[in-house]
Amino acid sequence: MASSTKSFLADAGYGEQELDANSALMELDKGLRSGKLGEQCEAVVRFPRLFQKYPFPILINSAFLKLADVFRVGNNFLRLCVLKVTQQSEKHLEKILNVDEFVKRVFSVIHSNDPVARAITLRMLGSMASIIPERKNAHHSIRQSLDSHDNVEVEAAIFAAANFSAQSKDFAVGICNKISEMIQGLATPVDLKLKLIPILQHMHHDASLASSSRQLLQQLVTSYPSTKMVIVTLHTFTLLAASSLVDIPKQIQLLLQYLKNDPRKAVKRLAIQDLKLLANKTPHTWSRENIQALCESALHTPYDSLKMGMLSVLSTLSGTIAIKQYFSSAPGTAATTARSFDLVKLAQECCYHTNRGIAAHGVRILTNISASCQDKDLLPLEQDAVFGLEALLVLCSQDDSPGAQATLKITLTCMVKLVKCRPHLSQSVVESLLTQLQSAQDNARILMCHCLAAIAMQLPVLADGILGDLMDLYKLIGQSATDKKQELLVSLATVIFVSSQKALSTEIKTVIKQQLENASNGWTAYRIARQASRMGNHDMARELYQSLLTQVASEHFYFWLNSLKEFSHAEQCLTGLQEDNYSSALSCIAEALKSYHKGIASLTAASTPLNPLSFQCGFVKLRIDLLQAFSQLICTCNSLKTSPPPAIATTIAMTSGNDLQRCGRISNQARMKHSMEEFRNLATRYGDLYQSSFDADSATLRNVELQQQSCLLISHAIEALILDPESASFQEYSSNGTAHVESEYERRMMSVFNHVLEEVESLNRKYAPVSYLASNTCLCNAVIALLKVPLSFQRYFFQKLQSTSIKLALSPSPRNPAEPIAVQNNQQLALKVEGVVQHGSKPGLFRKIQSVCLNVSSVLQSKSGQDYKIPIDNMTNEMEQRVEPHNDYFSTQFLLNFVILGTHNITVESSVIDSNGIVWKTGPKTTIFVKSLEDPYSQQVRLQQQQGQPPSQQQQQRTAYSRF
Repeated sequence: MASSTKSFLADAGYGEQELDANSALMELDKGLRSGKLGEQCEAVVRFPRLFQKYPFPILINSAFLKLADVFRVGNNFLRLCVLKVTQQSEKHLEKILNVDEFVKRVFSVIHSNDPVARAITLRMLGSMASIIPERKNAHHSIRQSLDSHDNVEVEAAIFAAANFSAQSKDFAVGICNKISEMIQGLATPVDLKLKLIPILQHMHHDASLASSSRQLLQQLVTSYPSTKMVIVTLHTFTLLAASSLVDIPKQIQLLLQYLKNDPRKAVKRLAIQDLKLLANKTPHTWSRENIQALCESALHTPYDSLKMGMLSVLSTLSGTIAIKQYFSSAPGTAATTARSFDLVKLAQECCYHTNRGIAAHGVRILTNISASCQDKDLLPLEQDAVFGLEALLVLCSQDDSPGAQATLKITLTCMVKLVKCRPHLSQSVVESLLTQLQSAQDNARILMCHCLAAIAMQLPVLADGILGDLMDLYKLIGQSATDKKQELLVSLATVIFVSSQKALSTEIKTVIKQQLENASNGWTAYRIARQASRMGNHDMARELYQSLLTQVASEHFYFWLNSLKEFSHAEQCLTGLQEDNYSSALSCIAEALKSYHKGIASLTAASTPLNPLSFQCGFVKLRIDLLQAFSQLICTCNSLKTSPPPAIATTIAMTSGNDLQRCGRISNQARMKHSMEEFRNLATRYGDLYQSSFDADSATLRNVELQQQSCLLISHAIEALILDPESASFQEYSSNGTAHVESEYERRMMSVFNHVLEEVESLNRKYAPVSYLASNTCLCNAVIALLKVPLSFQRYFFQKLQSTSIKLALSPSPRNPAEPIAVQNNQQLALKVEGVVQHGSKPGLFRKIQSVCLNVSSVLQSKSGQDYKIPIDNMTNEMEQRVEPHNDYFSTQFLLNFVILGTHNITVESSVIDSNGIVWKTGPKTTIFVKSLEDPYSQQVRLQQQQGQPPSQQQQQRTAYSRF
């Protein structure tokens, strides 16, 4: 994140932020009032940074009005600076509150005698089109300026016309004929026509307008056959079709026709570029004939550059629904084999092409066909794809050029995709990667290691036998200390961790540590330790974290590393668990909890206000509570063994109708029931952690989900075996066998889940009612089986790739946060909630915000005055609204009642809803205080009643609400 964003996030509250914003604005205003042109320009160009730092309407409105004043009275250079600021800050324009005043000040310059000033004003109006789409005076000025004799002014009018046409249907309908006349007029120069034609891409507001624009473009294509005119017209044609949607099939045919028949390479290139655009936007509109025509053109073209462009379009289509349409047999024709299709012939021909790019597209098409058409017999195609990928791998791994690296990335991506959908090909793909790894360049080795790790995470294809080769390579790399070697050390260590499914041998650990001591820096060692924690190799991770403790300069980093060391040690304690040995299991869990408590203390010390480590603390606290719950369950089962239920417990249970009596004394203490509720409570808390992790990657979320499922599994087992065997259902807990497993950790956890469920179900069916001894053994073994799977600390625990936060501002807002806002009890408070969504460097990497859900609630804190009988509806406020952010800004209002006199606490909490409709409790939560005061008239009546004076006739008829 930029430093400005960090300081913005560090602001304590809205009142303080507003004060800072005002002082910053006054500083810039001083520059605007300066008599020196340089200082004025410097002040103007600093406004975008101010908007980024304080993106609320009050400041933005004031700032833009000041800029409009500068635009009105300044010279052309200052106007140009204001124009640039407006264009840079386009997403803040809708926050201008006094739009009329802003436009009035800018528009006054349109009457200037200087054509350059008028041109800048037109561009300014065009940049503001999103907030003034229907201003008739702006429309009139643009139409008038299109007839100007000054080229600068005409070009500015064209820019403004294009922007207004995109925003306003009325303007588009009105200007369409004017543009048409100018384009067809003989007096209009050709270069001006080339600038006017793109305006027609915005004529898509209704069917008739789009149709007339298409007819005009069709005439232009035939009337003006020059290269430039054809290129501009065809591209405008495509953009219009993509916006209006109805004419896309016709446009695809037109572009294919030009691709096939027009001899000019520039036109062919443009046709390919537009076909690629339509393939990305609407692949479902491509018919089988369209793809066939493109294949024929690619087969017959002698130019490699054009062939590569066509293959690029086909490779895009091959990854979409269009490929299934292509391979589906037409009605009335016999089904043909996959190899007889032109697309397959083209891909096979290109797989071994001398041009790397063409070969990459060829293998990509074959891979996509193999992945998409799994219902067909595609064994020959699969082999072709594998051979093509291996050939490209050999070719690109020896070349260090950027082009070869880009091709290698495509090749390796295809390998991962092919292995994922065709697991039987994994062995040959992995062997070719390992063979090539020995002789490849360092850049290529890094990418190949990533590919190997990605494949091994999905399928256990890396056997222990290959560890020797990997370790030899690791020793060889460790002799150099360049940046690429450091990156390669991390990548290769990851592959070693993935391939060694069990604990690392002492020899491997020694080699890794030795190489790190010889040639690496601390950052490389930390990254390898992080990967070891992710893969569950906690003994290795603990040793590396221990070695790094003395190499950091900040105490926060020291505490962070110390906490990671303690967590790794705790998880290492759990690897020694054995089935049926419950006393050692209890001592292992106790040792692990001891380390976890040390670690959470260090983790808390490592947190800072800017980096509170909330996910990490929440995850570890849940892990501690889960271990304690497991320990308590084993203790409960052990105590049941030492004091078993009486022989007549089953008879007592049947006669009393209470199944808990079968457990004897234990059930009376309700320890089993308490244990089950504790596991359910933990599952709920894991669900809350999941919901609060909006920025987490999918692997981290899946990890949290698996922890939640393990809690539900144990609670279900307790219920099914001991508490309520008859009503326990296995359907809702049965795992979906078709779900794709993404990691070794998930694979092992799902295996344990299935095994425990089968055990519980078989006990329930065979030995109903289940004996206390069998149920206790089953429960304890289930706990030990879950703990024996090494916990995986996923990426989000260490690294935040996506960062999203919401900043709320409430108005009215008190100057001092502790002061309440005064409101009369017979009036309603209009609470305005504004918010800004702030992003890190990669917005929307994992998920995007669709809407923001605002929940407002009020609680009476202290009552003042007498108790009156008031309807329950008036005592509380509980409201919810959903708003969609526009340009990362949202605003809404709530009307709140405070009938009861006293101090009320208003809480505004925000949560976000992503594009899939999932609610995420991201926060923040903001609180203000309101003091409800008695209205003067009611106070007067009450005082008169207390003094014993009967109110007058007029006063008796009047109520507190009669004025409204």
